[in-house]
Amino acid sequence: MTLVMLLEMVAGAFGDRLGVGTATRGLTYGELADRSARGGALVTDRGARAVAYLGTTDLAFPVALFAAAWAGVPFIPLNYRLSDEQLGALLAHHPDVLVVTDDPERMRGLGVDARAVLDLDTWMAATDEGPGAAESPSATDGDDIAVLLYTSGTTSEPKAVVLRHRHLAAYVITSIEFASAEEDAVALISVPPYHIAGVANTITSIYSTRRIAYLPTFTPDGWLDLVRGEGVTHAFLVPTMLARVVEALDGAPADCPSLRALSYGGARMPITVLERALRAFPDAGFVNAYGLTETSSTLAVLTPDDHRAALDGDPVARERLGSAGRIIPGVEVEIRDGEIWARGEQVSGEYLGREPVLDDDGWFPTRDRGWIDDEGFLFIEGRSDDTIIRGGENIAPAEIEDVLLHHPDVADAAVVGVPDDEWGQRIEAAVVLREGATSDPSALRAHCREHLRSSKTPDRIVLRDELPHTDTGKLLRRAVLADLTADPSGGTP
Repeated sequence: MTLVMLLEMVAGAFGDRLGVGTATRGLTYGELADRSARGGALVTDRGARAVAYLGTTDLAFPVALFAAAWAGVPFIPLNYRLSDEQLGALLAHHPDVLVVTDDPERMRGLGVDARAVLDLDTWMAATDEGPGAAESPSATDGDDIAVLLYTSGTTSEPKAVVLRHRHLAAYVITSIEFASAEEDAVALISVPPYHIAGVANTITSIYSTRRIAYLPTFTPDGWLDLVRGEGVTHAFLVPTMLARVVEALDGAPADCPSLRALSYGGARMPITVLERALRAFPDAGFVNAYGLTETSSTLAVLTPDDHRAALDGDPVARERLGSAGRIIPGVEVEIRDGEIWARGEQVSGEYLGREPVLDDDGWFPTRDRGWIDDEGFLFIEGRSDDTIIRGGENIAPAEIEDVLLHHPDVADAAVVGVPDDEWGQRIEAAVVLREGATSDPSALRAHCREHLRSSKTPDRIVLRDELPHTDTGKLLRRAVLADLTADPSGGTP
Protein backbone atom coordinates (compact mmCIF):
# COMPACT_ATOMS: atom_id res chain seq x y z
CA MET A 1 0.00 0.00 0.00
CA THR A 2 1.24 3.51 -0.87
CA LEU A 3 0.14 7.09 -0.29
CA VAL A 4 -0.85 7.26 -3.95
CA MET A 5 -3.25 4.35 -3.47
CA LEU A 6 -4.81 5.99 -0.42
CA LEU A 7 -5.42 9.19 -2.38
CA GLU A 8 -6.78 7.27 -5.38
CA MET A 9 -9.28 5.49 -3.11
CA VAL A 10 -10.62 8.83 -1.91
CA ALA A 11 -10.57 10.48 -5.33
CA GLY A 12 -12.30 7.50 -6.91
CA ALA A 13 -15.20 7.61 -4.44
CA PHE A 14 -15.39 11.35 -3.67
CA GLY A 15 -13.65 13.05 -6.57
CA ASP A 16 -15.97 16.07 -6.64
CA ARG A 17 -15.85 16.76 -2.91
CA LEU A 18 -13.76 19.71 -1.68
CA GLY A 19 -10.77 18.18 0.08
CA VAL A 20 -8.22 20.93 0.74
CA GLY A 21 -8.66 24.67 1.23
CA THR A 22 -11.79 26.75 0.84
CA ALA A 23 -14.57 27.02 -1.72
CA THR A 24 -12.84 30.09 -3.24
CA ARG A 25 -9.31 28.67 -3.06
CA GLY A 26 -9.29 24.92 -2.77
CA LEU A 27 -8.96 21.55 -4.47
CA THR A 28 -11.36 18.65 -4.73
CA TYR A 29 -9.99 15.19 -4.10
CA GLY A 30 -10.09 14.55 -7.83
CA GLU A 31 -8.15 17.74 -8.55
CA LEU A 32 -5.58 16.88 -5.87
CA ALA A 33 -5.07 13.44 -7.41
CA ASP A 34 -4.72 14.88 -10.93
CA ARG A 35 -2.30 17.60 -9.83
CA SER A 36 -0.25 15.05 -7.92
CA ALA A 37 0.05 12.85 -11.03
CA ARG A 38 1.10 15.84 -13.15
CA GLY A 39 3.56 16.95 -10.50
CA GLY A 40 4.93 13.44 -10.27
CA ALA A 41 5.43 13.33 -14.03
CA LEU A 42 7.24 16.66 -13.86
CA VAL A 43 9.53 15.32 -11.11
CA THR A 44 10.28 12.23 -13.17
CA ASP A 45 10.91 14.21 -16.37
CA ARG A 46 13.39 16.44 -14.59
CA GLY A 47 15.28 13.48 -13.17
CA ALA A 48 14.82 14.69 -9.59
CA ARG A 49 15.61 12.14 -6.91
CA ALA A 50 13.70 13.97 -4.18
CA VAL A 51 11.19 16.80 -3.71
CA ALA A 52 11.92 19.33 -0.98
CA TYR A 53 9.29 21.70 0.36
CA LEU A 54 10.40 24.93 2.01
CA GLY A 55 7.66 27.22 3.22
CA THR A 56 4.55 27.45 5.35
CA THR A 57 1.50 25.29 4.76
CA ASP A 58 -0.27 26.03 1.49
CA LEU A 59 -2.23 24.16 -1.16
CA ALA A 60 1.13 23.47 -2.77
CA PHE A 61 2.13 21.33 0.23
CA PRO A 62 -0.22 18.34 -0.27
CA VAL A 63 0.30 18.53 -4.03
CA ALA A 64 4.07 18.30 -3.54
CA LEU A 65 3.71 15.51 -0.97
CA PHE A 66 1.60 13.31 -3.24
CA ALA A 67 3.55 14.27 -6.38
CA ALA A 68 6.72 12.94 -4.77
CA ALA A 69 4.77 9.83 -3.79
CA TRP A 70 3.54 9.39 -7.37
CA ALA A 71 7.12 9.69 -8.70
CA GLY A 72 8.44 7.27 -6.08
CA VAL A 73 10.95 9.73 -4.62
CA PRO A 74 11.28 11.03 -1.04
CA PHE A 75 9.36 14.13 0.04
CA ILE A 76 11.49 16.35 2.30
CA PRO A 77 9.72 19.16 4.16
CA LEU A 78 12.43 21.48 5.47
CA ASN A 79 12.43 23.87 8.41
CA TYR A 80 12.28 27.37 6.93
CA ARG A 81 13.39 28.80 10.30
CA LEU A 82 16.86 27.25 9.99
CA SER A 83 19.81 29.51 9.33
CA ASP A 84 21.21 29.61 5.80
CA GLU A 85 24.21 27.61 6.99
CA GLN A 86 22.02 24.88 8.52
CA LEU A 87 19.68 24.76 5.56
CA GLY A 88 22.55 24.63 3.09
CA ALA A 89 24.07 21.71 4.99
CA LEU A 90 20.84 19.72 4.76
CA LEU A 91 20.35 20.46 1.05
CA ALA A 92 23.93 19.33 0.40
CA HIS A 93 22.79 15.79 1.27
CA HIS A 94 20.31 15.89 -1.66
CA PRO A 95 22.08 17.17 -4.80
CA ASP A 96 19.38 16.08 -7.25
CA VAL A 97 16.43 17.62 -5.42
CA LEU A 98 13.56 19.67 -6.85
CA VAL A 99 12.74 22.46 -4.39
CA VAL A 100 9.19 23.83 -4.11
CA THR A 101 9.40 27.00 -2.05
CA ASP A 102 7.84 30.34 -1.17
CA ASP A 103 11.35 31.87 -1.04
CA PRO A 104 13.18 31.11 -4.32
CA GLU A 105 15.62 33.96 -3.80
CA ARG A 106 16.90 32.31 -0.65
CA MET A 107 17.48 29.08 -2.55
CA ARG A 108 19.48 30.86 -5.20
CA GLY A 109 21.49 32.54 -2.43
CA LEU A 110 22.35 29.09 -1.13
CA GLY A 111 23.68 28.10 -4.53
CA VAL A 112 20.79 25.84 -5.57
CA ASP A 113 20.50 25.62 -9.35
CA ALA A 114 17.66 27.93 -10.42
CA ARG A 115 16.33 25.19 -12.71
CA ALA A 116 15.76 23.02 -9.62
CA VAL A 117 13.70 25.67 -7.81
CA LEU A 118 9.99 26.35 -8.33
CA ASP A 119 8.05 29.00 -6.45
CA LEU A 120 4.61 28.02 -5.21
CA ASP A 121 2.69 29.75 -7.99
CA THR A 122 4.87 28.20 -10.70
CA TRP A 123 4.52 24.78 -9.09
CA MET A 124 0.74 25.05 -8.94
CA ALA A 125 0.56 26.29 -12.53
CA ALA A 126 2.77 23.42 -13.71
CA THR A 127 0.47 20.86 -12.07
CA ASP A 128 -2.67 22.34 -13.61
CA GLU A 129 -2.18 21.11 -17.17
CA GLY A 130 -1.54 17.79 -18.85
CA PRO A 131 -2.61 14.18 -18.24
CA GLY A 132 -4.29 13.53 -14.91
CA ALA A 133 -4.22 10.59 -12.54
CA ALA A 134 -6.35 8.35 -14.73
CA GLU A 135 -3.93 8.62 -17.66
CA SER A 136 -0.74 8.37 -15.62
CA PRO A 137 -0.54 5.43 -13.21
CA SER A 138 2.18 5.44 -10.57
CA ALA A 139 4.73 2.64 -10.22
CA THR A 140 5.56 3.49 -6.59
CA ASP A 141 6.12 0.53 -4.27
CA GLY A 142 5.27 0.29 -0.57
CA ASP A 143 8.93 -0.07 0.30
CA ASP A 144 9.91 3.18 -1.43
CA ILE A 145 10.79 6.11 0.81
CA ALA A 146 7.75 8.37 1.15
CA VAL A 147 9.04 11.07 3.50
CA LEU A 148 12.35 12.15 4.99
CA LEU A 149 11.86 14.22 8.14
CA TYR A 150 14.86 15.85 9.76
CA THR A 151 14.95 15.78 13.53
CA SER A 152 15.17 19.11 15.33
CA GLY A 153 18.81 18.63 16.21
CA THR A 154 18.30 20.00 19.72
CA THR A 155 20.91 17.65 21.17
CA SER A 156 23.01 16.72 18.11
CA GLU A 157 23.30 17.15 14.36
CA PRO A 158 19.91 16.68 12.65
CA LYS A 159 19.36 13.27 11.09
CA ALA A 160 16.79 12.30 8.49
CA VAL A 161 14.13 9.87 9.69
CA VAL A 162 13.10 7.48 6.91
CA LEU A 163 9.37 6.84 6.59
CA ARG A 164 8.48 4.42 3.83
CA HIS A 165 5.06 4.20 2.19
CA ARG A 166 4.27 1.02 4.10
CA HIS A 167 4.95 2.74 7.44
CA LEU A 168 2.63 5.68 6.79
CA ALA A 169 -0.03 3.54 5.13
CA ALA A 170 -0.03 1.15 8.10
CA TYR A 171 -0.53 4.06 10.49
CA VAL A 172 -3.39 5.49 8.44
CA ILE A 173 -5.24 2.23 7.88
CA THR A 174 -5.04 1.04 11.49
CA SER A 175 -5.96 4.37 13.08
CA ILE A 176 -8.54 5.88 10.68
CA GLU A 177 -11.62 4.37 9.05
CA PHE A 178 -11.90 5.11 5.34
CA ALA A 179 -14.35 7.94 4.51
CA SER A 180 -15.51 8.00 8.13
CA ALA A 181 -15.81 11.79 8.45
CA GLU A 182 -19.14 13.56 8.39
CA GLU A 183 -19.69 15.78 5.35
CA ASP A 184 -19.26 18.99 7.34
CA ALA A 185 -15.98 17.85 8.95
CA VAL A 186 -13.08 20.31 8.64
CA ALA A 187 -9.58 19.67 10.00
CA LEU A 188 -7.40 22.65 10.86
CA ILE A 189 -3.67 22.00 10.52
CA SER A 190 -1.56 24.75 12.06
CA VAL A 191 1.67 22.88 12.81
CA PRO A 192 4.57 23.42 10.37
CA PRO A 193 4.92 21.14 7.31
CA TYR A 194 8.22 19.73 8.61
CA HIS A 195 6.55 18.36 11.78
CA ILE A 196 5.37 14.73 11.65
CA ALA A 197 1.93 15.93 12.78
CA GLY A 198 1.70 18.17 9.70
CA VAL A 199 2.36 15.21 7.40
CA ALA A 200 0.30 12.64 9.33
CA ASN A 201 -2.72 14.92 9.81
CA THR A 202 -2.75 15.76 6.11
CA ILE A 203 -2.77 12.09 5.11
CA THR A 204 -5.30 10.92 7.72
CA SER A 205 -7.64 13.84 7.05
CA ILE A 206 -7.68 13.03 3.34
CA TYR A 207 -8.24 9.31 3.96
CA SER A 208 -11.15 10.07 6.30
CA THR A 209 -12.54 12.66 3.79
CA ARG A 210 -12.19 15.47 6.32
CA ARG A 211 -11.62 18.79 4.48
CA ILE A 212 -8.30 20.39 5.38
CA ALA A 213 -7.89 24.05 6.29
CA TYR A 214 -4.32 25.26 6.70
CA LEU A 215 -3.14 28.10 8.96
CA PRO A 216 0.21 29.17 7.46
CA THR A 217 1.38 31.23 10.45
CA PHE A 218 0.08 30.53 13.93
CA THR A 219 -1.26 33.25 16.20
CA PRO A 220 -3.88 32.64 18.90
CA ASP A 221 -6.35 35.12 17.41
CA GLY A 222 -5.72 33.89 13.87
CA TRP A 223 -6.33 30.31 15.00
CA LEU A 224 -9.58 31.20 16.76
CA ASP A 225 -10.77 33.26 13.79
CA LEU A 226 -10.14 30.41 11.37
CA VAL A 227 -11.87 27.86 13.62
CA ARG A 228 -14.94 30.09 13.75
CA GLY A 229 -14.86 31.26 10.14
CA GLU A 230 -14.34 27.84 8.52
CA GLY A 231 -16.49 25.85 10.93
CA VAL A 232 -13.48 23.75 11.97
CA THR A 233 -14.52 20.51 13.65
CA HIS A 234 -11.10 18.92 14.32
CA ALA A 235 -7.83 20.61 15.24
CA PHE A 236 -4.36 19.66 16.45
CA LEU A 237 -2.07 21.91 18.49
CA VAL A 238 1.29 21.47 20.15
CA PRO A 239 1.17 22.42 23.86
CA THR A 240 2.78 25.82 23.45
CA MET A 241 0.14 26.75 20.87
CA LEU A 242 -2.71 25.62 23.11
CA ALA A 243 -1.19 27.53 26.02
CA ARG A 244 -1.12 30.71 23.92
CA VAL A 245 -4.76 30.23 22.86
CA VAL A 246 -5.79 29.78 26.50
CA GLU A 247 -3.84 32.88 27.54
CA ALA A 248 -5.47 34.91 24.76
CA LEU A 249 -8.93 33.84 25.97
CA ASP A 250 -7.99 34.97 29.50
CA GLY A 251 -10.64 32.87 31.20
CA ALA A 252 -13.41 33.55 28.65
CA PRO A 253 -15.11 30.69 26.78
CA ALA A 254 -13.66 30.05 23.33
CA ASP A 255 -17.01 30.42 21.51
CA CYS A 256 -16.10 27.81 18.89
CA PRO A 257 -19.35 25.81 18.61
CA SER A 258 -18.24 23.82 15.56
CA LEU A 259 -15.14 22.36 17.26
CA ARG A 260 -15.80 18.72 18.12
CA ALA A 261 -12.29 17.37 18.65
CA LEU A 262 -9.14 19.10 19.91
CA SER A 263 -5.95 17.04 19.84
CA TYR A 264 -2.62 17.99 21.35
CA GLY A 265 0.82 16.41 21.45
CA GLY A 266 4.45 16.77 20.43
CA ALA A 267 5.67 17.85 23.88
CA ARG A 268 4.65 17.69 27.53
CA MET A 269 1.39 19.44 28.39
CA PRO A 270 1.29 21.13 31.82
CA ILE A 271 -1.87 19.95 33.59
CA THR A 272 -2.64 23.51 34.68
CA VAL A 273 -2.82 24.61 31.04
CA LEU A 274 -4.88 21.57 30.10
CA GLU A 275 -7.44 22.21 32.84
CA ARG A 276 -7.91 25.80 31.65
CA ALA A 277 -8.26 24.57 28.07
CA LEU A 278 -10.92 22.03 29.08
CA ARG A 279 -12.94 24.83 30.65
CA ALA A 280 -12.46 27.12 27.62
CA PHE A 281 -13.62 24.44 25.15
CA PRO A 282 -16.30 22.56 27.14
CA ASP A 283 -17.96 21.00 24.09
CA ALA A 284 -14.79 19.71 22.41
CA GLY A 285 -13.51 16.19 22.90
CA PHE A 286 -9.85 16.44 23.94
CA VAL A 287 -7.29 13.90 22.75
CA ASN A 288 -3.68 13.59 23.83
CA ALA A 289 -1.60 11.87 21.14
CA TYR A 290 1.87 10.52 21.95
CA GLY A 291 4.21 9.41 19.23
CA LEU A 292 7.47 10.07 17.47
CA THR A 293 8.61 10.86 13.96
CA GLU A 294 10.22 7.42 13.86
CA THR A 295 6.86 5.76 14.57
CA SER A 296 4.91 7.59 11.83
CA SER A 297 3.14 9.63 14.53
CA THR A 298 0.81 8.30 17.22
CA LEU A 299 1.53 5.35 19.52
CA ALA A 300 -0.86 6.10 22.37
CA VAL A 301 -4.02 8.14 22.86
CA LEU A 302 -5.75 9.65 25.88
CA THR A 303 -9.38 9.78 24.78
CA PRO A 304 -12.13 12.39 25.24
CA ASP A 305 -13.82 10.13 27.81
CA ASP A 306 -10.61 10.10 29.85
CA HIS A 307 -10.51 13.92 29.81
CA ARG A 308 -14.21 14.27 30.70
CA ALA A 309 -13.85 11.94 33.68
CA ALA A 310 -11.02 14.10 35.00
CA LEU A 311 -13.04 17.27 34.52
CA ASP A 312 -15.97 15.65 36.37
CA GLY A 313 -13.77 15.22 39.43
CA ASP A 314 -12.68 11.57 39.20
CA PRO A 315 -9.35 11.63 41.13
CA VAL A 316 -7.90 8.62 39.30
CA ALA A 317 -8.84 10.13 35.93
CA ARG A 318 -7.25 13.42 36.96
CA GLU A 319 -3.98 11.64 37.70
CA ARG A 320 -4.20 10.05 34.26
CA LEU A 321 -4.42 13.46 32.61
CA GLY A 322 -0.67 13.36 33.00
CA SER A 323 -0.46 10.18 30.93
CA ALA A 324 -0.28 9.59 27.19
CA GLY A 325 -3.27 7.25 27.33
CA ARG A 326 -3.49 3.71 26.02
CA ILE A 327 -1.60 2.11 23.13
CA ILE A 328 -3.38 2.26 19.76
CA PRO A 329 -4.26 -0.91 17.76
CA GLY A 330 -1.49 -2.34 15.62
CA VAL A 331 1.29 -1.24 17.96
CA GLU A 332 3.06 -3.02 20.81
CA VAL A 333 4.83 -1.16 23.61
CA GLU A 334 6.97 -2.56 26.39
CA ILE A 335 9.14 -1.04 29.11
CA ARG A 336 12.76 -2.16 29.33
CA ASP A 337 14.74 -0.82 32.29
CA GLY A 338 12.47 2.21 32.40
CA GLU A 339 12.72 2.94 28.67
CA ILE A 340 9.81 2.73 26.20
CA TRP A 341 10.24 0.38 23.25
CA ALA A 342 7.72 0.11 20.40
CA ARG A 343 7.01 -2.36 17.59
CA GLY A 344 4.53 -2.41 14.72
CA GLU A 345 4.08 -2.00 10.97
CA GLN A 346 4.09 1.81 11.31
CA VAL A 347 7.39 1.86 13.21
CA SER A 348 10.40 2.81 11.11
CA GLY A 349 13.41 3.22 13.36
CA GLU A 350 15.49 4.00 10.27
CA TYR A 351 17.71 7.00 9.51
CA LEU A 352 19.10 7.97 6.12
CA GLY A 353 22.68 6.82 5.73
CA ARG A 354 22.79 5.17 9.17
CA GLU A 355 22.33 1.70 10.55
CA PRO A 356 18.72 0.91 11.59
CA VAL A 357 18.22 0.98 15.36
CA LEU A 358 15.58 -1.76 15.53
CA ASP A 359 16.62 -4.85 17.48
CA ASP A 360 16.47 -8.33 15.94
CA ASP A 361 12.79 -8.66 16.83
CA GLY A 362 11.79 -5.32 15.30
CA TRP A 363 11.58 -3.30 18.55
CA PHE A 364 12.44 0.41 18.43
CA PRO A 365 14.04 2.18 21.42
CA THR A 366 12.19 5.49 21.73
CA ARG A 367 14.73 6.89 24.22
CA ASP A 368 11.75 8.10 26.24
CA ARG A 369 11.48 6.92 29.82
CA GLY A 370 8.10 5.84 31.12
CA TRP A 371 5.88 3.27 32.77
CA ILE A 372 2.47 1.65 32.26
CA ASP A 373 -0.12 1.44 35.03
CA ASP A 374 -2.36 -1.53 35.75
CA GLU A 375 -5.07 -0.24 33.37
CA GLY A 376 -2.67 0.14 30.44
CA PHE A 377 -2.13 3.91 30.63
CA LEU A 378 1.33 4.99 29.46
CA PHE A 379 3.12 7.67 31.51
CA ILE A 380 6.06 9.55 29.95
CA GLU A 381 8.85 10.67 32.29
CA GLY A 382 11.01 12.41 29.69
CA ARG A 383 13.98 11.58 27.53
CA SER A 384 16.53 9.06 28.78
CA ASP A 385 19.28 11.59 28.13
CA ASP A 386 17.52 14.06 30.46
CA THR A 387 17.66 11.81 33.52
CA ILE A 388 19.53 13.43 36.41
CA ILE A 389 21.84 11.15 38.41
CA ARG A 390 22.36 12.73 41.84
CA GLY A 391 24.37 10.70 44.34
CA GLY A 392 23.58 7.54 42.39
CA GLU A 393 19.82 8.20 42.34
CA ASN A 394 18.02 8.49 38.99
CA ILE A 395 15.70 11.51 39.01
CA ALA A 396 13.25 12.42 36.23
CA PRO A 397 13.15 16.20 35.59
CA ALA A 398 9.47 15.91 34.59
CA GLU A 399 8.46 15.00 38.15
CA ILE A 400 10.02 18.17 39.56
CA GLU A 401 8.74 20.31 36.70
CA ASP A 402 5.19 19.12 37.36
CA VAL A 403 5.46 20.23 41.00
CA LEU A 404 6.75 23.65 39.96
CA LEU A 405 4.02 24.05 37.33
CA HIS A 406 1.37 23.38 39.96
CA HIS A 407 2.47 26.51 41.81
CA PRO A 408 -0.02 29.27 40.90
CA ASP A 409 2.76 31.76 40.13
CA VAL A 410 4.66 29.53 37.68
CA ALA A 411 4.04 29.73 33.93
CA ASP A 412 6.92 27.55 32.70
CA ALA A 413 9.71 25.50 34.24
CA ALA A 414 12.74 23.47 33.20
CA VAL A 415 14.85 21.22 35.42
CA VAL A 416 18.33 20.02 34.51
CA GLY A 417 21.30 18.26 36.08
CA VAL A 418 24.37 20.47 36.43
CA PRO A 419 27.79 18.80 36.93
CA ASP A 420 28.83 18.66 40.58
CA ASP A 421 32.05 17.34 42.13
CA GLU A 422 30.35 15.94 45.23
CA TRP A 423 27.02 14.59 43.96
CA GLY A 424 27.84 13.93 40.31
CA GLN A 425 24.97 16.23 39.34
CA ARG A 426 22.99 18.82 41.27
CA ILE A 427 19.42 19.76 40.46
CA GLU A 428 18.79 23.24 39.11
CA ALA A 429 15.65 24.82 37.68
CA ALA A 430 14.86 27.78 35.45
CA VAL A 431 11.38 29.20 36.06
CA VAL A 432 9.18 31.73 34.27
CA LEU A 433 6.62 33.46 36.49
CA ARG A 434 3.15 34.44 35.42
CA GLU A 435 2.59 38.12 34.74
CA GLY A 436 2.19 39.99 38.03
CA ALA A 437 3.43 37.07 40.17
CA THR A 438 5.70 37.88 43.11
CA SER A 439 7.15 34.53 44.22
CA ASP A 440 10.91 34.37 44.60
CA PRO A 441 13.23 31.35 44.22
CA SER A 442 13.25 30.70 47.97
CA ALA A 443 9.46 30.41 48.03
CA LEU A 444 9.50 28.09 45.04
CA ARG A 445 12.07 25.81 46.69
CA ALA A 446 9.90 25.72 49.80
CA HIS A 447 6.97 24.69 47.58
CA CYS A 448 9.06 21.85 46.13
CA ARG A 449 10.09 20.66 49.62
CA GLU A 450 6.40 20.38 50.54
CA HIS A 451 5.74 17.98 47.65
CA LEU A 452 9.08 16.22 47.06
CA ARG A 453 11.65 14.56 49.24
CA SER A 454 14.76 16.61 49.92
CA SER A 455 16.94 14.76 47.38
CA LYS A 456 14.59 15.89 44.59
CA THR A 457 14.24 19.52 45.69
CA PRO A 458 16.18 21.80 43.31
CA ASP A 459 19.49 22.94 44.73
CA ARG A 460 19.00 26.21 42.91
CA ILE A 461 16.16 27.99 41.12
CA VAL A 462 16.64 30.97 38.84
CA LEU A 463 13.99 33.20 37.29
CA ARG A 464 13.94 33.85 33.56
CA ASP A 465 11.71 35.92 31.28
CA GLU A 466 11.25 32.93 28.97
CA LEU A 467 12.60 29.46 28.30
CA PRO A 468 14.01 28.23 24.98
CA HIS A 469 11.66 26.01 22.96
CA THR A 470 11.62 24.83 19.39
CA ASP A 471 8.80 26.24 17.26
CA THR A 472 6.99 22.92 17.74
CA GLY A 473 7.04 23.26 21.52
CA LYS A 474 9.94 21.03 22.57
CA LEU A 475 12.05 22.39 25.41
CA LEU A 476 15.67 23.05 24.44
CA ARG A 477 17.01 21.51 27.62
CA ARG A 478 20.65 21.76 26.58
CA ALA A 479 20.23 25.51 26.10
CA VAL A 480 18.82 25.74 29.63
CA LEU A 481 21.77 23.75 30.95
CA ALA A 482 24.23 26.01 29.13
CA ASP A 483 22.49 29.09 30.53
CA LEU A 484 22.58 27.85 34.11
CA THR A 485 26.15 26.61 33.83
CA ALA A 486 27.23 30.05 32.54
CA ASP A 487 25.42 31.76 35.44
CA PRO A 488 26.54 29.84 38.56
CA SER A 489 25.67 32.60 41.06
CA GLY A 490 22.07 33.53 40.11
CA GLY A 491 18.95 32.38 41.94
CA THR A 492 19.07 30.81 45.40
CA PRO A 493 21.57 28.25 46.67
